[in-house]
Amino acid sequence: MVRHGQSEWNAQGRWQGQANPPLSPLGLEQAEAGGSYLTKLHDEIAFDGMGSSTLDRAATTGDVIAKHLGFDTPFRTPNMAERDAGEWSGMTRDEIELAYPGYLKARKFPPGYENDEALLPRIRKGLREVVDNVAGNRIIVTAHGGIIYCIEASVGLPFRHMPNLGARWFDFDKDGNFIMGDRVELLVNFSGETTTPGQI
Repeated sequence: MVRHGQSEWNAQGRWQGQANPPLSPLGLEQAEAGGSYLTKLHDEIAFDGMGSSTLDRAATTGDVIAKHLGFDTPFRTPNMAERDAGEWSGMTRDEIELAYPGYLKARKFPPGYENDEALLPRIRKGLREVVDNVAGNRIIVTAHGGIIYCIEASVGLPFRHMPNLGARWFDFDKDGNFIMGDRVELLVNFSGETTTPGQI
């Protein structure tokens, strides 16, 4: 699973949730670089196909990677979309602190925020949709930081920020269990800027 390239709101430090800002120009460059990296990896470990979130930032990242790999347009599902950020969507950390003092430090969230207990079943449903609609066993899914963080938390891994075009290997078995592999960086040979959104 690959985190999308930098979006315009990532660049502005705004929480996105299910809002739909596009990739920034840098994010598009990151997606191209990630596609080049995965093309080299594809020569060693063949991928079978792709899925993605329906949100533009992940869908565009997926389209760019698919072009590099010679794949058709990735299968898209809204169940791979980022968690709903509720009332914080579009806000910066400073704006949140002003309107919701102490919430961020206490890891409290606003009305409408999609917590892990609600998000994890949606992720499992989305991954099952991808598996059912993409032939093969080794699939790339372009999605979002919150989706990857939720999967990691579900198996007891501690929170660590992931950069744009960071990725996580995992197996997803028929019972909906996650067997975690390594995190990997797809921008190792990228000459441009690497970015790690720090909103969460």
